[in-house]
Amino acid sequence: MDYFTIFLNLFTLTVLGMMHLIFISRITGKTLKYRYFAAYLFLLNFMELFFSAFSVPTILAISAELLMLYAIHRFFVKNHPMISLTASVLALYINQLSFGIMNAIEMIILPYFVGKNLLYLLLFLSVIINCILCFCCYSLLAKNLFLNEEYAPYIELLLFPVLFFFIIELYILQTAYSIVPIHILNSLTHTGKQLLLLIMQFLGLAALFCTQYAWQRTCRSFQTQAALASLTQAAQAQKTYIAEAQMRDEQTRAFRHDIRNHLSVLHGLLNTENLEAAQNYLQKLENISSSLSFPCHTGNPTIDILLGEKLGRAKNYGISTDISLLLPSNDRIDDFDLCIIFSNALDNAINACLSLNGEQPFIHILGEQQGDFYRLEFTNTCSADPLPPMGIGLKNIQAAALKYHGAMQIEKKEQYFCLHVLLNIC
Repeated sequence: MDYFTIFLNLFTLTVLGMMHLIFISRITGKTLKYRYFAAYLFLLNFMELFFSAFSVPTILAISAELLMLYAIHRFFVKNHPMISLTASVLALYINQLSFGIMNAIEMIILPYFVGKNLLYLLLFLSVIINCILCFCCYSLLAKNLFLNEEYAPYIELLLFPVLFFFIIELYILQTAYSIVPIHILNSLTHTGKQLLLLIMQFLGLAALFCTQYAWQRTCRSFQTQAALASLTQAAQAQKTYIAEAQMRDEQTRAFRHDIRNHLSVLHGLLNTENLEAAQNYLQKLENISSSLSFPCHTGNPTIDILLGEKLGRAKNYGISTDISLLLPSNDRIDDFDLCIIFSNALDNAINACLSLNGEQPFIHILGEQQGDFYRLEFTNTCSADPLPPMGIGLKNIQAAALKYHGAMQIEKKEQYFCLHVLLNIC
């Protein structure tokens, strides 16, 4: 290998390596530190020299590059595993596509300059065009694609098609762009083959953007369905709120209507000095008065009614409840989002308690403000079976938490399940 080839390879790897990291950083929204760039570029160039010296197959070199990209974004930047893999495959696939396009053009044009000094200039120009083409593809894709934690549940729908395209591209590069004897470089058959390969490369690029567009539409469809489910659930909660409010209003009016009669009865009992009967009657009036008020007082009447309905249902099932909850006084958390969090969390908790056999079920709710954040914790007993995949209820809670730049976390220890929700209310 001559010095020009070594320089050309190192220059190409350095420029494209920087593009890899910048592209993945843009589509994942994570900031990379300078030392990650330095480490990746050093290892990339070192591997190129090592693999060239020992004639390591190209497929192993690209696999090692893919592994390095994944490791940086998974273990250092802390991206989601599937997002890290998808972004890494995308970065290298676009790189291989641009290389394949320029390689096909080179195989058509450069044979006419073999043995001439102009060949070196054309090779360097080809590398520059390759980098520009790669940059344009990265920029266009990064403008329309964003892979954050919100899209993690659907990332496999993008990963597998892109991984398939990537493997096919590697196969084409390994089999089609091989050493060709000089005497057939200028033949029509060779030119026709390279033109066909060039068309295939452009079709591969088009397939990538079509796949990206279809994936985004699919994600929007799933998100729309989740939003519709949230709206349906919130509407049901509002119906419950209205029905409960109407019932309590009717009971309050009935109590007010009969209050004079109750006072007359009490007056008669006291005049006859029937104190025991008067005390019993007062106890009944106190019970009636208590039933007209909400069992929970959080500072939010909507949540008070929702908790009354949910915890009343839990009590009917024999589930003990413990509540330590005070909602923030400001209006930074919308009642709609609070209904989504509480209704989904309590429905899941009640259903989990009902699956127990021979255990005393309980539900504990904790809500407290910590600085600029509000923390909710729902703890309940559950079966010892492994947790099922996250359902629509937890996804709705997660979406509500992300709306407030917060987070949702679940944990299970033996027969205890705990749901943590953190909301930014500053």
